[in-house]
Amino acid sequence: MANLLKTTLFIEDIKKIIQESKKSVVRNVNTIMVQTYWNIGKRIVEEEQKGNAKADYGSELLVNLSKELTKEFGKGFSKSNLFSMRRFYIEFQKFQTVSGKLSWSHYLLLLGVSDLNARSFYEHECENSNWSVRELERQIDSQLYTRLLLSKGDINKQTVLELANNGVTYQTPDSFIKDPMVLEFVGVPEKPFLESDLEKAIIDHIEDFLLELGRGFMFVGSQQRISIAGMNYYVDMVFYNKILKSYVLIDLKMNKLKPENFGQMNMYVNYYKEEINDDGDSDPIGIILCADKEVPLAKMAIKGIENNIYAAKYTTVMPDYETLQNEVHKAIAMFNEKEDK
Repeated sequence: MANLLKTTLFIEDIKKIIQESKKSVVRNVNTIMVQTYWNIGKRIVEEEQKGNAKADYGSELLVNLSKELTKEFGKGFSKSNLFSMRRFYIEFQKFQTVSGKLSWSHYLLLLGVSDLNARSFYEHECENSNWSVRELERQIDSQLYTRLLLSKGDINKQTVLELANNGVTYQTPDSFIKDPMVLEFVGVPEKPFLESDLEKAIIDHIEDFLLELGRGFMFVGSQQRISIAGMNYYVDMVFYNKILKSYVLIDLKMNKLKPENFGQMNMYVNYYKEEINDDGDSDPIGIILCADKEVPLAKMAIKGIENNIYAAKYTTVMPDYETLQNEVHKAIAMFNEKEDK
């Protein structure tokens, strides 16, 4: 398996070189377009300020400008687009802060994120992960930033700033863990279904699942056999993360998390550490992906286990924005209470 993984890593590296070459051509065109729209936005703001920035004047200015530009250059200069260019300049008044890797369509999505910390996170992560416009839209819709915050336990100013300023840093095994994990792409019903159904649905949409997992993940296989003392066991899904240099084992559970699930995953992780890991590999990571979990039970069950094992809930529908925001506010309030004591 180690030789196969090395070959796969080599092929993936070659593919990445070719993909990056193609992307660089598109990126240059995008950079020029973004800079053009930023400069248009700047001139609109300057002209409005010359007219004392009155609302009526600004509206009339954009209507007239839209007509003239559309007549001369065709589509792309509607009043709403010009308004977006104006806002783009206002929100990013230093062009040096604008990423050369993102397109105008990326920035239109980012302008729709009102929380400045969240917007900064999505911009950094979009650049770091080379998200397409569709992928960025999906991550915003699934509230990736909020889910990562909730997954980090105590939410404080430092954790907020770290995510906002750097995106996901992948310095520790728990850096990419999300709770809940959103699997809306699998298309399975909310009603009870079999683990095999969920596993098949994930494999059928493996690129979407890799996006949900994060950067640097490769799919190794499903139902990976482990033989111990003449007994065969099967890990539902195995991945490898190139950044952390770790195997990531995922076990799917359709019901609530049970204490014994940790013991089973601990055995899987120990096996990979002793039998599968190659020189240079970091310790494996185990994730129990379950329909629901009781946090106190999970904390008690994992106590004393030294391996990198985590439990996370999954949902097959997009999370409700208000619900997640309320959870964040509660977590921040609880942290502040601890600090005051």
